[in-house]
Amino acid sequence: MVHPTGPATRPKRVSFLLVPRFSQIALIAAIEPLRMANELAGKELYAWQTVSRDGAPVAASNGLRSPVDFATHSAPTQDLVIVCSGVQVQQHLDHAVLVWLRRLAGIHTALGAVCTGAYMLARAGVLDGYRCTLHWEELNGVQDATLFPQVAFGEELFVIDRDRYTCSGGVVAMDMMLTLVAREHGADLAERIAEEYMHERIRDATERQQTPLRLSPGATPPKLVETIKLMEANIQEPLTLDELAALSRISRRQLERLFQRYLECVPTRYYMNLRLLRSRHMLRQTAYPVTEVGLACGFISPPHFTKCYHQYFGASPSEERRLRRQRLLFGGTQPPPSVPARARAAPGGGNSVRKRTDALWRQE
Repeated sequence: MVHPTGPATRPKRVSFLLVPRFSQIALIAAIEPLRMANELAGKELYAWQTVSRDGAPVAASNGLRSPVDFATHSAPTQDLVIVCSGVQVQQHLDHAVLVWLRRLAGIHTALGAVCTGAYMLARAGVLDGYRCTLHWEELNGVQDATLFPQVAFGEELFVIDRDRYTCSGGVVAMDMMLTLVAREHGADLAERIAEEYMHERIRDATERQQTPLRLSPGATPPKLVETIKLMEANIQEPLTLDELAALSRISRRQLERLFQRYLECVPTRYYMNLRLLRSRHMLRQTAYPVTEVGLACGFISPPHFTKCYHQYFGASPSEERRLRRQRLLFGGTQPPPSVPARARAAPGGGNSVRKRTDALWRQE
């Protein structure tokens, strides 16, 4: 635990509420950027502590028990409280903890969550009117608008909406906390921390979770999954629709019907979507020239690549790289103005597979 050095140089104080069966990797991924920020800055920028309902040690989902510093009723006032939970969060809801979270919201304490912690915040009623995210395994359980009608759940990796910080879990907690460090102490420090942990890049709040098709609600036809795997394996030299159908041992017409029924798009549009998403990943994570990125993603000419990229993402490939630091510092704090809150809140409209293609390429 880190202790404050004095009021004049008081660090930002962060508490981590440990819920039984919490995700330990998410907790560590959230704490370590704070520790490294202090070390690299040469001063105490952050102080942290752990809390449990009754002050007793808490077992993580991997069985390891973690001692805590305080019980909720005796924990000192903090600047940010992050709920750390994991599997079967619904079974570990505690009335006293929910009341504590409401009290914190009432005194304007910033609140956050990793993994399934957003579910607990939503049950406490402290996410009403906010955008947030949740691990993809739990999103299906909150898609019913009658459960949390005032909460806008999305499929982003993490969401920072005013004084609410939510993260889908796992190592993504590091991306969220690095973004927090960048906004409070500069992108240079955040990037140095990422380098220390050999974290290849700091993912931003615009990126989405990738829900495995095979685990999506409903029976996803094996032929559809097989075709998408073929697309993903053939990005640089895209296959034609006839080739995809032949390799999947299905007729072209049947293939089109599968995509239309389960993904609400034609196969060529879905394929284009995959190629553009791959190109964005390369632009953000590698130093390859824009032209080479376009070629690697199946675009035979730079103008075509630039046009497609701009129409899909709203920025050219070159602008994508220039805007990366701006997104790290300021991006993702406000919801898109053209998207109604209820539309943002209902992942998948009953089918999370469709949500993955909500921004599908609208032009061949």
